Amino acid sequence: MASNIGQFDPEYASQHFFTRGHTGWLGLRYADHGENWVALELPWREDLLGDEDRAILASGPIVSLLDMASGMSIWTAAKTFTPCATLDLRVDYQRPAKERSAVIGRAECYKITRSAAFVRGIAYDDDPGNPVATMAGVFMLMGERGKNGG
Repeated sequence: MASNIGQFDPEYASQHFFTRGHTGWLGLRYADHGENWVALELPWREDLLGDEDRAILASGPIVSLLDMASGMSIWTAAKTFTPCATLDLRVDYQRPAKERSAVIGRAECYKITRSAAFVRGIAYDDDPGNPVATMAGVFMLMGERGKNGG
């Protein structure tokens, strides 16, 4: 846990975020984080297939993975939890994930303004240099940060 009690800690938060709701159902797991980025894992599961003839994860759960990693990267960069809403999330698929492979989603919050946060990231299975997908997103900040420009 972070030394500053009020500071957002993605590893600690994931213990709560990933036990319920959509992210809990998907089985997302915390993987790693840095000053302005978060990596989460989407485990391979048969009920998350996009095509029953191929054992690869569907695109929808990968979008959810990247969206959650994005939000957590914003809170990590801002060092606090502040509600945010996805305004624009572009996911460009490069290739299918490998069969029966988990996918890692890594998102980096590279800019925060008074009312918006900008994020970029990738989804990959075994090699970040060979991504399954790339992502760019813009998120609206709400709550105290959006009100007072903090």
